[in-house]
Amino acid sequence: MEDQLADLQFDVQLLHAEASSRVVLVQVRRSGQVIDGALGEASTADAAEDQARQRLGERLQAPAQPASSQPPIPTPIPAPTTVKIAPNPQVQPKPQLDHPAAPSSPPAKEIEEPTADPEDWSSELARLDLQLQRLGWNREQEAVYLERVFGHPNRNRLTNYADLLAYLQALEGFAESSDPASAPPPLRRRELLSQCDELLGRLEWDPVQGRAFLEQHFALASRQLLSDTQLLQFNMLLESEWLSHNVDLGNSP
Repeated sequence: MEDQLADLQFDVQLLHAEASSRVVLVQVRRSGQVIDGALGEASTADAAEDQARQRLGERLQAPAQPASSQPPIPTPIPAPTTVKIAPNPQVQPKPQLDHPAAPSSPPAKEIEEPTADPEDWSSELARLDLQLQRLGWNREQEAVYLERVFGHPNRNRLTNYADLLAYLQALEGFAESSDPASAPPPLRRRELLSQCDELLGRLEWDPVQGRAFLEQHFALASRQLLSDTQLLQFNMLLESEWLSHNVDLGNSP
């Protein structure tokens, strides 16, 4: 066990910061590849990191699952079209097939139909300019923040709509005269959705179970209706459910 732990590397990222709340993501890598991750929430970044590391430690010391190239879902999952919520009322869901999906198709863990990106981003770009004026950031200051968060200094290189929206929402939450060198990074929606899928796979839940859990806690039938902050909270609820499930099975250290 000590030899295995010696090969691990840990990455720590501050995902969200408010007056009395910090959310930290800790990811563990082996040979440069991310093998697990956990969230922590507390009043300080250090306490949130400690919480995330503790959750990771519980996972790493739990009995290893059999190696497999596919997610560990033991039973066939119904086709996702039977539980998707169509974003457009004119789009009708496909009828459920009487036979199971082809074995070559990987089981889907999506709870809903992803919303298509808009073609026109002019409204969001105009809102960005207004927020930059409010903050008092010039192009050089904006470049400092973009380089820190997205790895490049030019907003024209934000080719993903989700990244653009995350950037805009982050600016809207900053106080005037915030320092671009220390302002917290935005919540990255696609990363939150990816982590949500991973947690649903760990729980071995089908889409019906995932949607029921979402409706229970947020009274919504689609993750697309959640804000980024709510999606982060949903992930933390899933993670707590997974930890509780392992304790019930006697798999905790």
